[in-house]
Amino acid sequence: MGEGCTIQDNAVVGKAPLLRLSSSAPREEAGPTVLEAGSAVCTSAVVFAGARIGARSIVGDQAHVRERATIGADSVLGRGSAVGNDSRVGDRVVIQTNVWITGYSLVENDVFVGPGVVTTNDDAKARGEVELRGPVLRRGCRVGGGVVLTPGVEVGEDAFVAAGAVVTRDVAPRTLVMGVPARLVRAVRPEDLLG
Repeated sequence: MGEGCTIQDNAVVGKAPLLRLSSSAPREEAGPTVLEAGSAVCTSAVVFAGARIGARSIVGDQAHVRERATIGADSVLGRGSAVGNDSRVGDRVVIQTNVWITGYSLVENDVFVGPGVVTTNDDAKARGEVELRGPVLRRGCRVGGGVVLTPGVEVGEDAFVAAGAVVTRDVAPRTLVMGVPARLVRAVRPEDLLG
């Protein structure tokens, strides 16, 4: 635990994972939990063994960070949100309330994920042996509230996914998509790009 960390009431840090017998997740020991300097684990949050929380990042009330997941510096995981096992979340990421970042996802730096977003990683829905593939959210992309991202899709750098969309195929960098299924609407305006 780094200097200046905060752990609020009823938070659990270092919880050992408990897996069902048929789980494909690695069964080796997850290793130590790391809270870097100035990070905070808020009320009733759970950070599993082997997770790493970056400097000055916040794990909100009732949030979960699973084994071997990492959250970079200056990021926020909102209330009731969860990051699945073996996922990587970059620096300066904002994940709002009630979001599920499924196992094996990659969220690069400066990404925004709106409330209620759901990501998935299993095309077979637990029927048979399948490689689990979480979505990839590239640098600076924005995902609106209530979006569903299907297994393995990539949202390109600086792309924007409008609220309520269901993303079933890759989203090109610097484009805006919306709808069910999500379709290209236009390019992202130059003033809305990270640069």
